[in-house]
Amino acid sequence: MRFLRLLTNNRFWPLFMKELRQIKRNRKLVVMLVMPPTVNLVLLGFAMNSEVKNVMLGVVDYSRTAESRELVSAFVESGSFQVAETFESTEELGRSLSAGNLDAGVVVPQDYARLRARGQTAEVQILADGVDSNRAGIAAGYAARVVGALNERLGRPGVAARTPGGKSVGLVEPRVAVLYNPGLRTSWFIVTGTIGLLMVMIGSLVASASMVNEKESGTIEQLLMTPAGSTEIIAAKVAPIMLLLSGDILVAVGVVRLVFEVPVRGSLVLLYFAGMLCVLAGIGIGTFIATFTRSQTQAQLMSFFVNPPVSMLSGATTPIEGMPYWLQQVSYLNPLRHFSTIARGVLLKGVGLEVLYPNLLALTAFTLVIVGASVWRFRKQLS
Repeated sequence: MRFLRLLTNNRFWPLFMKELRQIKRNRKLVVMLVMPPTVNLVLLGFAMNSEVKNVMLGVVDYSRTAESRELVSAFVESGSFQVAETFESTEELGRSLSAGNLDAGVVVPQDYARLRARGQTAEVQILADGVDSNRAGIAAGYAARVVGALNERLGRPGVAARTPGGKSVGLVEPRVAVLYNPGLRTSWFIVTGTIGLLMVMIGSLVASASMVNEKESGTIEQLLMTPAGSTEIIAAKVAPIMLLLSGDILVAVGVVRLVFEVPVRGSLVLLYFAGMLCVLAGIGIGTFIATFTRSQTQAQLMSFFVNPPVSMLSGATTPIEGMPYWLQQVSYLNPLRHFSTIARGVLLKGVGLEVLYPNLLALTAFTLVIVGASVWRFRKQLS
C-alpha cells in the first residue's frame, strides 16, 4: 500500500523524470549500463560451451596398410576428431601432446593388419591429454565408440568377422591411456587456470582503485608539485602493488599443491616469472581503466566491461576448443590464455622453456603493450 501511495504521489513523478533526464544526459553511464551486459552475454554464450568437438588427433601409423588407414578414416568420419598431424614415432607424438598442440593421439602397431588377418584381436593405443579432464574423458569415450562402430561393421562385437570370401578377420581393441592427469581430476584444470585469473583480476582492481583514489582525493595535483617526474610517480605507484601480488603467486601455488594435490613437475622459477608478467598485465589494465574514469563507481563499471571477457576468452576455466573458431583466434590476444598454458605446462606436464617459449614471448609482448599504453595515457593526463 505504501508503494502504491508513492506511485500516486504528485511529487514522485517530477523527481523520477528528473533522474531519467540526468541519466540520459550522462552518455558514458548509459553506454556502461547497456554495453557490458550485452557483450558479456554474447561472449558467455559462445565461450562457456562444454560441448567437445573437433578433437585434435595425432596419428602414429607403424602398420601403414589399408586396414590401418581404414581405422584412421573411421576417426575422421565420426565428425568428432580432426587429424592434425601424422608422426613417425611415439616420441614425436608425445612432444606434440606436451606442447598442447593435440588433444589425443592414436598409435597403430606394426602387426595391426597381420593380427586382424589371422582373426586375432589387434590392440590400438589411444593417448588422451588429461589436463582438461572433462575433454579427455569425453574424447576417450568417443574413441572407444569409433572403434566399437568399426567392429560392428566388421562383425558382431567380440566375434571375429568374415570377409565376403569367408575369411576370418580379427577385431580391434582400444587401449586408452590418460596422460598428465590419470585420475581425471577436474579441479587440476580449473585451479591451474585460476592462478593467472586471480592475478589479473586483483592487479587490475587494485591498480584502478589506487589511481582513481588519487584523482578523487586531489592528491594527484600534490604529487605533480614534487620534483618527481611523471614516470617516477607511476613507477612508485605500481611497484608496491607488484611486490604484494608477487607473494600471492607463491601463496596460490602452495594452496593448489596442498589443498588440491596438484603436482609441481616443472620449473617454479619459470612459473613465477610468468606470474609476474601476468600481474604486470593486470596492473596495466587497471591503470588503463583509471585513465578513462573519474570515480570509483565508474572504474568498477568499466572493470565489469573488461574483466569478464578477459576471463572467458582465456581458457582458464573452460576449454578454448569449445569456442567458435573466430573466438579461438581472438583469444591469442589475451595474455591470460598464454599464462594458463604456461601454468598447466609447468605444473601438470613438467615441460620447460624449450616448449613454452612461444607462450612466454607472447605474454611478454602483450604485457609490454598493455603497460606501455596505460603509462602513455596516464602521463598524458598528468601533463
